[in-house]
Amino acid sequence: MNPQSKRKRVLLYSAIVVLALTVGFTRVHILRAVGSFLVREDTLQQAQAIVALAGQTPFRELETAKLYRAGWAPLVIIVRGAQSDEAKALLALGIPAGEGWEVSREVLLRQGVPSSAIMIPRATAGGTLGELQAVAQSLRSRDGAIILVTSKYHARRTQLTWNYVTDSRPRGIVRVATGDPFDPVRWWRERRFVLAVVREYLGLVNYYAGFPVGSGA
Repeated sequence: MNPQSKRKRVLLYSAIVVLALTVGFTRVHILRAVGSFLVREDTLQQAQAIVALAGQTPFRELETAKLYRAGWAPLVIIVRGAQSDEAKALLALGIPAGEGWEVSREVLLRQGVPSSAIMIPRATAGGTLGELQAVAQSLRSRDGAIILVTSKYHARRTQLTWNYVTDSRPRGIVRVATGDPFDPVRWWRERRFVLAVVREYLGLVNYYAGFPVGSGA
């Protein structure tokens, strides 16, 4: 191979490497932006209640208990989830399945939240929309903020859905569970977080469309 051909080949390989690195960097940058967009948090202030949204137990409950112990609100709210078909089938077989809200309540109790401070609305709900509707209906006052504790990837949709349900009154203060392992800058490396991000964006589409599909997961 003559020196000129060798030089051209080196330049070609270099260009390919640079292009690959550029595409890779751009891809990573976009993926990080996709994950980071979902994560948001509000400044804490005194509130009338703290809501531990269902899911990702025990991280949300642990954060809720921490906020309660710090004195940010005198009341904690958890919502009964709608009983699944699987739980109904097990019950029909004489095998009672523990409900998610019962586990949530137990975590709160073990973390120092007294039973007298835990409020469980009568209504059952499935999905974020139904859950926040149940919370809003259980409130005795529209005055005073509500602290909504959820996962990092679920924070933006939680805020939007709360504002949709209540017209932003009372104000919803979204706080994320600090123990939540979700990492917005490398979420695509774990299947569980890929599924969570996809679900969140589908939920956002459902929100902006006016919740035509169910009550929103």
